[in-house]
Amino acid sequence: MAFSFLLLPTVLLIPLFCRHVTALQATALRQTAHDPGCVHLPVIHSTNVNYFSSKRAVQLQLANRSDVAYYAQLSIGTPPQPVFVQLDTGSFELWVNPDCTSITGADAAFCERTGQFDTKKSSTAISLGATKTLQYGIGSANITYFTDTITLAGSSAALQAVQFGVATASQDASSGILGIGYGKGIATNYPNFIDQLRAQNVTRVKAYTLALGSKDVEEGVIVFGGVDTSKFAGKLAKLPIIPAAQSPDGVPRFWVEMQSVSMTPPNGVSHVYNASSTPLFFDSGSTMTLLPPDLTNAIARDFGAQGPDANGFFRIDCALTTLNGTVDFAFDGVTIKVPYKELAREVASSPPVCFLGIMSSDRFTLLGDTFLRSAYAVFDLETNAIWLSQAENCGSSPAALNNIQDLAAVTGKCGVTEAADKDTSSTAVSSVAPESAEALPAPTASTVGLAATGTTSPGRTTPTAPTASTTPTTPSSSAGSCFRGQAGIVWVVGVMMLLHMLKLVL
Repeated sequence: MAFSFLLLPTVLLIPLFCRHVTALQATALRQTAHDPGCVHLPVIHSTNVNYFSSKRAVQLQLANRSDVAYYAQLSIGTPPQPVFVQLDTGSFELWVNPDCTSITGADAAFCERTGQFDTKKSSTAISLGATKTLQYGIGSANITYFTDTITLAGSSAALQAVQFGVATASQDASSGILGIGYGKGIATNYPNFIDQLRAQNVTRVKAYTLALGSKDVEEGVIVFGGVDTSKFAGKLAKLPIIPAAQSPDGVPRFWVEMQSVSMTPPNGVSHVYNASSTPLFFDSGSTMTLLPPDLTNAIARDFGAQGPDANGFFRIDCALTTLNGTVDFAFDGVTIKVPYKELAREVASSPPVCFLGIMSSDRFTLLGDTFLRSAYAVFDLETNAIWLSQAENCGSSPAALNNIQDLAAVTGKCGVTEAADKDTSSTAVSSVAPESAEALPAPTASTVGLAATGTTSPGRTTPTAPTASTTPTTPSSSAGSCFRGQAGIVWVVGVMMLLHMLKLVL
């Protein structure tokens, strides 16, 4: 599967800060540069269908692409050089510098605007000499490993000597990728970006939370090392991650067991499609949700689809997006209800054309962004679990976790004390771009965030591809402060959710 996107202007955000989870219900969010423990990343969702002129927009077939991707701005080197990379829970490594000459049209223009890192212009860049080929669902990158200093937009703090790849060649890639899956000892043989956040005491736990935000809300947030209790309701259900050796493909992804899928139509009379346990994984790098063929076909029929087109997409009536029905994904202790409108992909035409955001797959069963917009998910890499709740939005309350065990006591604010706790500070800072922001041209394709495999050059030990034997282990959960001797510095990065304007509107 490939991606295509709508472009929006580069957005730089002022810092937001995280408070302690131990004071979640009583203490207001403190705006201080010394509040410890988490990295708060606002997600910007643009649906400005008039952003591109007709000359800049390109009409594409719906095949082999996604509508949405999430990008983080990193600054690499000394002095810092800004680059944008795709944020991906389904892969493990950071790499930059896609080969823009290997793609054409709007893809190439977008690629050039995401930024290139020049190792020769950084006084702190060190080449490790090792090379590797990363293979994705679609696309690949040949990289050489370097270490250098990395900072996030809006922050003065820096991660030192972070290992990452600099591409010497790539195919079907419009940007680099920031893989935020498992790292050292599980999926890589070196500390990846997530490992370094914890090792360098930027976060106190090796965990992050993801709330993409609904189409209507048009904003979301990712918090490394903490939670945002204004993005969900009630308690979080803990789902154990299936070890790689027991997973369908032997790769250490965020595999969990789903118990059933059902539909609750507007009349409220639910019916279950399947009541058998199904292993699947969460992947923010995939817009689409991929389910087994029989299950996908049954859901599509209930949406009135006659069958998949030549590209595997199911056309549905756009009027369904105005109804109050849901498709319900049941897990142990929690059911995530995905509204019809969140499952629809709308092609801007006259009249509009809509497609179901679920595709059939006999290779991977995964929950992509069409599911994740309705879920609040904590990716817990310490105890190997996904903590899950229904997504809501009643403000902004990012809070640092002192230890991973605190998650069991965390309660979402939404639906309980929304009026008293509502905080719109994240909306205020994420909705305005600086005057100097430049518009990025629209790409037509990118790579899927499935775990990459590696081919290593001789002469040096380099990260190896995950195998069935690389079963996730439980890292230490000891808590540490951010930057010893002081309370710590919190990082904020503008993460852009780039929608392709190519006549597509989510």
